[in-house]
Amino acid sequence: MAPSSLLDRQRHRESSARSYARRLPVELVHGAGTTVRDRHGNTYLDCLAGAGALALGHHHPVVDEAIRRVLDDGTPLSTLDLPTPVRDRFIDALFDVLPEHLRQGRILFCGPTGADAVEAAVKFARTATARSGVLAFGGAYHGMTQATLALTGRRSAKEPLGPLLADVHHLPFPTTYRSPFGSDGGSSATRLVEWALTDDHSGIPAPAAVIVEPVQGEGGVNPMPTSFGAALRRTTRSTGAMLIADEVQTGLGRTGALWASTHAGLEPDVMVLSKAIGGGLPLAVIVHRDHHDSWKPGAHAGIFRGSAPALAAGAATIREVVRAGLAEHAAEVGDRMLKGLESVSGDDPRVGDIRGRGLMLGVELVAPGRHDSTGVPVPDGQLAATVQREMLSRGVIVEVGGTDDAVVRFLPPLIITADEADQVVDAFGAALRATIR
Repeated sequence: MAPSSLLDRQRHRESSARSYARRLPVELVHGAGTTVRDRHGNTYLDCLAGAGALALGHHHPVVDEAIRRVLDDGTPLSTLDLPTPVRDRFIDALFDVLPEHLRQGRILFCGPTGADAVEAAVKFARTATARSGVLAFGGAYHGMTQATLALTGRRSAKEPLGPLLADVHHLPFPTTYRSPFGSDGGSSATRLVEWALTDDHSGIPAPAAVIVEPVQGEGGVNPMPTSFGAALRRTTRSTGAMLIADEVQTGLGRTGALWASTHAGLEPDVMVLSKAIGGGLPLAVIVHRDHHDSWKPGAHAGIFRGSAPALAAGAATIREVVRAGLAEHAAEVGDRMLKGLESVSGDDPRVGDIRGRGLMLGVELVAPGRHDSTGVPVPDGQLAATVQREMLSRGVIVEVGGTDDAVVRFLPPLIITADEADQVVDAFGAALRATIR
C-alpha cells in the first residue's frame, strides 16, 4: 500500500539526509505572517522562519506584490549577470543600508545559497591577498559544501568525508558560558587570536582571511563580545588578512541592528549575505571594499545569480525592514523575550544559560550534577529535543543547536508582536515544566 501522509511519502522518496522533518513531524499547507498551518488545521507560531530567512514572515504583502509585479510585467526570470532594472533596484536598496564603509564597495552575486557566497568570499580573499590560509572558529557554521564544511566547527559533519579545503585552522570562539578557557573566555580568546596571527612561532602561516559570525547560530547562539571584534579588526588589519563577516543568518535586522557586525565592532572587509536579503527566496551575495576588487571576469559564477523574483522580493524586504523600523523592533521584542525566558525558567537547574541578541535567542539546557572539565554542567541534548517536541504540541516551532544540540533556538520573523512573543515564552515555560521527571 502506498504511504498515506506526506511525511510517510517523504520517508519513502527523499534522502535520509533530511533533518528538520525528523524533529518537526508536521505537514505544512499554509503560511501567513508569523504562523503556519498543517493539513489537520493546527496553527503554529513559526520561530524557525526558514532558519531566519523569512524576516517578514510568510506572504508579507510587500513581498508578494513585488514577486507578482515581476511575473505580471514579463520581466525575464533569470538573466545570469546581465543588467536589468529589477537587479539595479535591488543593488540600490542594499547599498543604501550597508555599513558606511561598504557603501562605496562592490557586490558579487553568487549562487543562491549562503554556502556558495562563503565559498566566493574565501576565493576572493585568497585572490586579493595571494595567500591560502583561512582562520575560522569552533562552533562556526558556514555551510555544507566541501570548502565551507572545512570552515565549520561541527566535527561529526566532516569526519566521513576525508580531506576538505586545505590550510584551514580553528581557534575557540569567545563564548561566555561554555568556553575551554573557563570564565576568562573573552580575554583568553583575544590573546590566542593575536598570538596565532602575529607570533612567528604560532605555526599558522599568515592567512588570507579570518572568517567569523558576529553571532554564532548553529553553534548555540553565541554573541561575539565587542572587545573580541575590535581585536579581530585590529589584528587582521595589521597582518594583512581580510576580515570576512558571515552575516547569512544575522543580517538585515535579526540581532536588533541592521548588521550584527556593528554590534561586534568588526567593520569587515567582506560581508557574506543571504537568507533575509532574498525575502524568503534563494539569493546570496558578497559585498566588499572597492580597492580589493582584483578578480578577473568569470572568476566566480553561478547560474541562478540573476533570479528576478528573488531580487524583487529582496529589495522589497530591505525597504520594508527599514521603513517599519524592524531592527529596532527586534531589539525591543527580543529583550522582552529574553526577560520572559529568564522569568519562566526561574531557578530550574536544567537551564544553564539564556543568551542572544535581538530576535536570535537561545536557551542552553544542561544535566545538573554532571560537569565538564571547566566546571560547567554538561549539555543535555535529549532534554532540548523533548522541549522542542513539547513546544510543537503547544503550537510553537523552534529549532535546536549548539553542543549536543542542547540549545533551544528562537528565530521568529522580525514582525512578531509582543503578544506573540509572550505566547512563545509561555509555551517554552510549559514545555520545560512538562519535562520534569
